[in-house]
Amino acid sequence: MRCIEIEGPGGPEVLRLAERPIPAPREGEVLIRVAAAGVNRPDVLQRRGLYPPPPGASDLPGLEVAGEITSLGAGVTRWRVGDVVSALLTGGGYAEFATAHESSCLPAPRGLSLLEAASLPETFFTVYANVFDDAALKPGETLLVHGGTSGIGVAAIGMAKATGAKVVATASSADKLKAIQALGADLALDYRDAGWTTAVTSFGGADVVLDMAGGDFLEKNIGCLKPFGRHVSIAFLRGPIGQMDIFAVMRKRLRLSGSTMKARDLADKARLAEGLKAQFWPLIEAGRITPVLDKVFPLAEAAAAHERMEKGAHTGKIVLKVQD
Repeated sequence: MRCIEIEGPGGPEVLRLAERPIPAPREGEVLIRVAAAGVNRPDVLQRRGLYPPPPGASDLPGLEVAGEITSLGAGVTRWRVGDVVSALLTGGGYAEFATAHESSCLPAPRGLSLLEAASLPETFFTVYANVFDDAALKPGETLLVHGGTSGIGVAAIGMAKATGAKVVATASSADKLKAIQALGADLALDYRDAGWTTAVTSFGGADVVLDMAGGDFLEKNIGCLKPFGRHVSIAFLRGPIGQMDIFAVMRKRLRLSGSTMKARDLADKARLAEGLKAQFWPLIEAGRITPVLDKVFPLAEAAAAHERMEKGAHTGKIVLKVQD
């Protein structure tokens, strides 16, 4: 099979087209003929040598795919050969074939192309796990999400609005602010403007913050939260170290948490998959949540896809087209 290897660590140029044997599914796994694979920031971090795959996972990048199941490992009961799925992986998605545990697969939503279906798992699992499962965002509450045009940001806006929450989202250009508003955000703010925190407070404050910024944004986020607010950290693009007013946390009875997706155990991912399928797959199939694709690259142009992600000009998901 064709695949993308990392001859790194380094820049996008270390991503090289290569050939490898088709992997064999292990017990509990399915083999997927990959039609498309999503590109995510953890892939960039892996390429740089900053986010290694967990033990036993493929060393190839790629955390989400869509395609057709072609064979089953021992003990698989949930799927049959020929089923078309969206799958969350621990690695190996940048390839013509990839293995996934059966519990981390979901049926490709009806009405979507496989390019769109491949854009869902990593971001939707992440938003569901942090915003809805952990922080328990409720209808009528307000979500503050930074990086509103990123894959995570777009998914968070769509999922929150579809379930009756309000959304405040930030970005760093006029075009991105327009895009955020077009996606349905109730308030779009330029985080380069020092007054963005005042604007959030004037809007009524946030019940939940989904933070990918870290660094100096931590203290600002704490200031924006309402009493009993929940702050969830999933990345730290502005640095892993921040400061905060501990008394504000105490006084407002705030809760701070954080997580990564790649290292979660299979049982936890299976639980999240069932929750996603029950709550959000029907909303996608009904057209109430629409995947947003930024640009599609051929598999051989994975380096160009990473360059686009690192420039930060994208709105929605960057996807690799693997098969016709």
